[in-house]
Order: sequence, then C-alpha cells, then structure tokens
Amino acid sequence: MFDIQNENNTAIIWLDQPGERVNTLSTKALQEFGELLTSLESDPSVNSLILISRKKDSFIVGADIKEFAKFQTKEEVMKLISEGHTLFNRLENFKKPIVAAVHGACVGGGLELVMACSYRLATDHKRTLFALPEVNLGLLPGLGGTQRLPRLVGLQQGLEMMLTGKNVYAKPARKMGLVDATIHPAGLLEAAKKAAHGLVDGSIEHKQRKTKLAETLLEKTPLNAIIYNKAAETVQEKTKGNFPAPPKIIETVRTGMTKGFNAGLGAEKQNFSELVFTVQSKALRHLFFAKNASEKNPYKNLAKPISTVGVLGAGLMGSGIAQVSTQAGYNVVLKDQTLEFAAKGKGNIYKDVSKRVGKGMSEFERDEVIGRVTPTADYALFKNAALTFEAVLETLETKQAVLRDVEAVAPEGHVFATNTSSIPINQIAQAAKHPEAVLGMHYFSPVPKMPLLEIIKTDKTADWALATAIDVGLKQGKTPIVVGDAPGFYANRILFPYMDEALKLLQEGATVDAIDDAMTSFGFPVGPLKLIDEVGIDVGAHVTNVIAPVFEARGIELVKSNQEILQAGLKGRKSGKGFYTYEGGKSQGVNAEIYKYFTSERRTVPKSEIQERLSLAMINEAVFCLQEGVIASPRDGDVGAVFGIGFPPFLGGPFFYIDEQGAGNVLARLQKLTEKHPRFKACPLLEEHTALEKRFY
Repeated sequence: MFDIQNENNTAIIWLDQPGERVNTLSTKALQEFGELLTSLESDPSVNSLILISRKKDSFIVGADIKEFAKFQTKEEVMKLISEGHTLFNRLENFKKPIVAAVHGACVGGGLELVMACSYRLATDHKRTLFALPEVNLGLLPGLGGTQRLPRLVGLQQGLEMMLTGKNVYAKPARKMGLVDATIHPAGLLEAAKKAAHGLVDGSIEHKQRKTKLAETLLEKTPLNAIIYNKAAETVQEKTKGNFPAPPKIIETVRTGMTKGFNAGLGAEKQNFSELVFTVQSKALRHLFFAKNASEKNPYKNLAKPISTVGVLGAGLMGSGIAQVSTQAGYNVVLKDQTLEFAAKGKGNIYKDVSKRVGKGMSEFERDEVIGRVTPTADYALFKNAALTFEAVLETLETKQAVLRDVEAVAPEGHVFATNTSSIPINQIAQAAKHPEAVLGMHYFSPVPKMPLLEIIKTDKTADWALATAIDVGLKQGKTPIVVGDAPGFYANRILFPYMDEALKLLQEGATVDAIDDAMTSFGFPVGPLKLIDEVGIDVGAHVTNVIAPVFEARGIELVKSNQEILQAGLKGRKSGKGFYTYEGGKSQGVNAEIYKYFTSERRTVPKSEIQERLSLAMINEAVFCLQEGVIASPRDGDVGAVFGIGFPPFLGGPFFYIDEQGAGNVLARLQKLTEKHPRFKACPLLEEHTALEKRFY
C-alpha cells in the first residue's frame, strides 16, 4: 500500500492499496505504516514526510469494515484500538514533520490519520471532502478522532461533524481549521513539497485556528455544559433513543475535554468496543454492505452509451429526474405540454441546484449543470435521446400515448422508462413497437434526495435495456434494485399493508397522533398517517385500488379511503387539510375533523400494540414478496425497505430483523395476532424457515 520515493530529503509516501478502487486502513495497512515510520525515523536521508494518494478522487475512505465481523470479544477490539492510538500518537509526535496532501474523499480513519499529521493540505476540488461518518455505522471514531477533532475545529463544530457524519468540503474545512491550506489539484504535490521544506527550515509555521470571543466563552468555560446538554437533547429528539452511538460520542468527547486527552482516548477505546457488538451497529453495517452490493451493475458490459436523455413531464417528479440526470453529466431534453411549463421545471432545477453552491459546487459548475437542460414543448429533440423517462399523468392511456409519440422519433436502441408507481409495466409496453426496450424506473420523492430506485423489468425486457437503466441510475447517484412487474412493485407493496393497518387502528378508535408517534418512536422517519398526507389521500386511494387485488386474493380487504373525505376536499398537505391541518406548508397539528369519518369513539391503544401490528404487517408482506419473486433476494428487500420507505435502519431491514429476532419468534407473534386478526396469517416461506431453522442470511 505504501510506495516511497526520496526527493530532496523528503520521503513522498504514495498510498495505493493493490487491487482496490480506494484506500482503506486495514489492520495489515496500519501495521505496515508503523513499520514504515520506524524505518523513516532512523533514516538520516529523510527530514520530512508527505502522505499522498495515487487513487483517483480518493485519499483514504476509512477502516476496512469487513474486519469488524471477525471480532469475537470486546477485549480483541480494545487491543486493536489501543494499537491504533499508539500509532497515531506516535504520528502526531513524530520528530520529522509530516504533510498530508489530500485529494478526494478523506473520511473515517483517513481523517483521523490526517488530523495527527503536522500540516494538512487539501485540493479545492469538488471531490475532496472530509467526514467522520462512523455514527452511520452505529460506531464512533476510534482512532483518536473524538479527541483531535474538537481540539482542531472547536467543540460545537466537532460534535456536529461526528453526530451527523456530514461531509465538509475543502474551503469550509480550511475556514474551520481542519486543514491548513487549499490548492488546485494540479499543484498539490509541489505545494506539499514546499510545505514540508518550510516546516523543516521554519519558514512555515503551523497556525492555530482563531477562535471568536463568544466561542471561547462558551466552549472553554464551565458554560460548555450547555453545548453537551443541547447536543444530547437534539440527539434524543432525532433518534428517539434508538441509536446508542450518538450519546456515546457526546460522552467520549466530554470525557476528553474535561479530564484530558488520554482519558478521552480511554473512553473512546471503551465505548467503541461496546458499540461494535450492539445489534444496531451490526444492522447498520449489514445495510452498508447491502447498499454497496446493490450499487454494482451485473450486466455492465451490455449497457449502451448514453449522452442525451429525454424527460416527459416537468412537474415535481419529472424535474427531479431531469435534475439528477443533468447532475450526472447527461444532456436533458425536458418536455411538457407548453414551453412555459417546461421552462418552469428548469427553473425549479436551478433553484434546487443553487442550494449546493459553496457546498462542493461552484457557481460555474451550477451553470454547467443547468446549461445541459433544454426545455421544449415538442418531440423534435427526442431524436437524440437514447433513453426517455416518462413522468406524466398516472393513466394507462396517457402513458401509452406518449410512448407511441416518443418511439416515432427516437433513435434505434432507445430505452423507454416509465416512472409509474402503480400501473403494471407490461400493460404500458403493449403499446410499444419495441416492448423489449420498455421498463420501469420508479423514483421516490423528492428525487434528488431519496436514494432508492426500483427498476422494473417485464418478461420481455431485454438484458441490454436493463443494463442501460441500471447504469444510468448508478450515474445519477441512486441505489437500484431490480424488481418484478407486480402491482405496487416492492416498496409500495409492503408500504400499503402498513398504512392500511394504521387506518384500521383509526377505525378502532386510536388517535392520529398516537399512531404516528408510536411509529416514529419505533424508528420510522414519519408516521403512516402523516405519510398519507404527504403522498396525497387521493393518490393513496388510487394506488390502493391498484394494489388491493393482491390482498383480496388472500382474503384481506384494504381500507378504501372514504369518498366523503375526498369529497370534502381533504387530500392532505396539498389541500391544507388531511389527517393534519397545514398552513404555509407546515403542519399545525391533528385535524380533529377527520375523526367524524371514522365512527369509533377515540380510545387509548397501547403503543406496543400499534408498533407490533404495523411493523409485522410490513415485515410479513416483505416475505410474501420474496416468496413470489417480486424481489430476487433478502438483500434487495432490506435495501428497498430502508432506503425507499424509511424502515428503521438500525433494525437492518425486514429480513435482517427476522434473522436477529429468529424466524420462530416472528412467526409466533404473527400467529398471536392472527387469533384476533386473520389478515396477519404468516407467509408460508416464514413458516418454512421456522420449521427448518433457516436464516435469510
């Protein structure tokens, strides 16, 4: 991993992990680095060191997470962390100056290493970023990051980075004191050499970040308790106590800042070793690997090259698809019924992309992105589009009509991708001259933010079309899963029994806020009734009608939205009233008017009952989807549930959850519910796994 060249008494250490796209800090790499330091320390021909990566757009992306699965005991972990602390302390106190020359992603253990160096230089490229994302894996920084970061950037900024795992780009990193200087990528090595020589001869002095008076008063006095308490309150509010890592991060930082650096390292070692074995961390690491596996194209060699895509419909979904497409580097033809509507869609893209300026994007780059979008009201420019996204009115007739219109002008080998959330793809494809080139690409709203992409193939979809769609989705930054052409596909299919159970509880007398609060406490980002408001009660009613036959075939009747509700104009957020009332787009609390459409008197339903019924309704349906071939694997089921509809990530997804709980345990709970509610009858595949004591993983 380390390639060394000596130039004018400076050892230039090139980081280049063999056979890997990025560099990681494996146990072996850390050992080799320690041996390297020993060698260079005693080498009289070396008076300074430079650390620089040969990888494209990447410095070091963290520890080798795969190694965590090998740990059997807490003591093993503590020993490894102790060795890491010793190495990085040695690095920080090395008698020869060390310059970190960073281009690309520098995260996790990579940033912890860089913070221990004498001088930090970073390129001002959009790919250069710094982060401590361990919290997203249910962990905390374990190589001194909890102690060095707040000392470099201040307590508030340090806690924010660690508790959110957010990316910090080069220029903000310079401003906050995380790096000492920024430079154009072409000048990185020369600037690093100059810095190394300057540190040796004293012409460059490492300057401490200047702190503002208010910051000093708050952080470096007993008043800093306010910061810790506020951070703890915020964490509790956001996580509902479901994630153990954030409180441990706060505790570890506080120990180090009040009792000293070494005490902080001791707390870091202790808390990291405990977190590794929590079920939450295991679940989050499972999702990390599942997501990475989904972001590979098994048909890559079949994908057709694409430079221009078309988008039909410039509304919320269409403009969102256009945005992620132009950000991926594609030229986009954005069509709507009028040029005015299409131009409005482009304007919405401009507004959203402008929010990224200064956060890894320059004004010039923003203008480049917007410049690739061409609004239009006709099909003439679609002659250049190798792939067209359809995001028009949700009716079969409309979608078939635009399919015919596009095929009339599109080039040979053109792929038609519909964004329908409910209409079977094979029905749309019946109007196609080339049904082999028709598939579904189902995005989730808002498109620029939601990671999941369902790619739906029919029995006629060609592998080359599927390969092309996956390739485009990956370039858009999405996590794709391939699903079968069934009503509701996968995400909506498992979502609807969950939301239906919420409506049934409402019919039984439960209150709106009790239902939603129970499920946000369980770990969902939003409650089911508020979600219906967000989607639109009218839209939900339409999709329910499409999905209902699947459940009716099993003797389950979904709650059909009361026509009186819709006739009263209660459509959710967009109408200002639904299960909640809204003013200026913000929720103003429960809409008491909604209860008159659900005749039962309000009563207290235990939170545990609400959580059990709604979660198991979704989990059981996920198993049905696997049994029926709607999804190809448990991995796709977990990725789809977590990244598509917000299944609690700390539970790892429906299938990981079943494995952790035990199939027999989940089956017994379903059987108990079935005694009162026959719709909870367990999927035969779950019964089979119980009988054979099988796991999904």
